[in-house]
Amino acid sequence: MEPDHRRPDRRRLLTGAAALAASAALAPLTTARAGATSRPQAPRGGAYPPHRWVPASRSNFTAANRPTKYPVEMVVVHVTQETYKDTLKLFKNPRHKAAAHYVVRSVDGALAQCVRERDIAWHAGNWDYNTRSIGIEHEGWIDDPTWFTDALYERSAQLTAAICDRYRIPKDREHIVGHVEVPGTDHTDPGEFWDWARYLQLVHEASWGSAG
Repeated sequence: MEPDHRRPDRRRLLTGAAALAASAALAPLTTARAGATSRPQAPRGGAYPPHRWVPASRSNFTAANRPTKYPVEMVVVHVTQETYKDTLKLFKNPRHKAAAHYVVRSVDGALAQCVRERDIAWHAGNWDYNTRSIGIEHEGWIDDPTWFTDALYERSAQLTAAICDRYRIPKDREHIVGHVEVPGTDHTDPGEFWDWARYLQLVHEASWGSAG
């Protein structure tokens, strides 16, 4: 049973609908960053953890053909500022104008995929970062570290390791970043209580485990 967490006043999940709609419109699908089409990547298999398909509204992402059209070069770590259930509802709402590729539940690490990796999820509030990244939402609030359970860290690390292995993304802090590090964002997630050292260690351990 999920613990009774305190729920402080909070901002909306991701950026507001209007702000994200504007960011998504900053560049059309036909415009990639310079050189993006010059080095397409061929995905290779990865040991993805079990997950269920909970599709986001088609109004909350851009259909694409990654990594052929755009390279996948990073993972962006988010915290939902909503419950897992409500986050999935928001992503299904066509008026929300935002979604991430994956959502991880706090209590047990259950994983939902909401946007196909080949498509561009509107999660970062920055079109260039959206085109080049996979977004992972983690259930919780940035000022309450009790949401960041062992199960959440471990399942997310397994997912990130599989993504990095598939697209040959270096497993370091230049390529596995927080939403707060995206240029132009006003977000602070995953916040000061997110344990980056532990997370990266788990990512590396997950890769070694899948290779053994």
